[in-house]
Amino acid sequence: MREITTSVQIVLPQHCNGYARPRLFGGQLMAWIDITGAVAARRYTCRPVTTVCVDNLNFIGPAYLNDTVVQEARITWTGRTSLEVRVDSFVENLDRKRTLVNRAYAVFVALDDEDKPVPVPPFQPESEEEKQEYAAALARRKIRLQR
Repeated sequence: MREITTSVQIVLPQHCNGYARPRLFGGQLMAWIDITGAVAARRYTCRPVTTVCVDNLNFIGPAYLNDTVVQEARITWTGRTSLEVRVDSFVENLDRKRTLVNRAYAVFVALDDEDKPVPVPPFQPESEEEKQEYAAALARRKIRLQR
């Protein structure tokens, strides 16, 4: 199994809106996605990285005050100097059951000591899931390039 980068947060009052049942701000979740994705990209490339874009971000369900949010990030595709990372965000109950609340795809570029793009190790999909993710990443890249 490929390396999966995991992060865990407890949703605190400063992460929420002011509703009667406080929900996690989408922007806060996006910040956690960026950090978790960047850690996965840095581990894979052994280089500093910078975020190019968050290509796809789907809010599937809410996270509320005091929920535990678990994020899992994995590499889905690499180009010459860039790579795509999928970050899945789950709400984890106290019995450790997880519910997917968000899936995001972020693109990063690896940098040298002068903040110039550098080549990244090629990603070769092995499992059927990795092959499907890789093909979908190529389709997302094609759409990005058309923009």
